Amino acid sequence: MKIAPSTYYEHRNRTPTERENRDEELKVEITRVHRENYDAYGARKVWLQLNREGIGVARCRVERLMRGLGLRGAVRGRGKRTTIADPAAVRPADLVRRKFSPAAPNRLWVADFTYVSTWSGWVYVAFVVDAYARRIIGWRTGTSMTTALVLDAIEHAIWTRNREGWDVKDVVHHNDRGSQYTSIAFTERLAEAGIQPSVGAVGSSYDNALAETINGLYKTELIKPRAPWRTVDHVELATAEWVDWFNHRRLYQYCGDMPPAEMEAAYYAQQSTQQSAELSHQ
Repeated sequence: MKIAPSTYYEHRNRTPTERENRDEELKVEITRVHRENYDAYGARKVWLQLNREGIGVARCRVERLMRGLGLRGAVRGRGKRTTIADPAAVRPADLVRRKFSPAAPNRLWVADFTYVSTWSGWVYVAFVVDAYARRIIGWRTGTSMTTALVLDAIEHAIWTRNREGWDVKDVVHHNDRGSQYTSIAFTERLAEAGIQPSVGAVGSSYDNALAETINGLYKTELIKPRAPWRTVDHVELATAEWVDWFNHRRLYQYCGDMPPAEMEAAYYAQQSTQQSAELSHQ
């Protein structure tokens, strides 16, 4: 279609509007937030993070600009189960019964492990999650699905809480019926720490849904987008970085759109305030 030269030059020399200038500034910030958060955030979380940083913007504007930039959030897929039940093992009762919302930290931990394909073979990654704020408090990588893998993860979780000054006695540790979790060595370690074992049903993802959700986020946000993976060391380093981001910077809707560690800190701050108020009235 032909246009008049005067129309072309008028358009080329036009001064951008204030709105257009603001859009260009926001595109830079939106791209930064999306990149800094594993390219996992959709428009809603990008909008929330920008406002947390003091960059006031409407959600619909973020949605429009992200569409123009071709940016979108991570989309979860389906995975396969890795744990295999031992029919001869003694199985603890299910103390959780699909209730994954305890009233405080250190009431309920959930555990599971997942797998990563690398050039040097399969790598397995075990997580222990405090259900209150969905914070990952223990994890470990390994090249085989053994009891040692899940033992190392629970040791990490116990160390994390002990370092913070919390007693883990009477915490409920919930997992599926994988043979690693029902082994004698694992059961004895829980008993030694005063942790109460709980086991869900065989083949029912709903009985350990929270742990499987964390596994799914891990695969969606880190493992699949950054494949291929080379070695167990490659996976371990990336997992350490992702766990730190997940706990301290990732906005989690269940936590009121704050990071898990921030939700835990808010709980303890509230408890401290309540205790101080009670003492002042005595």
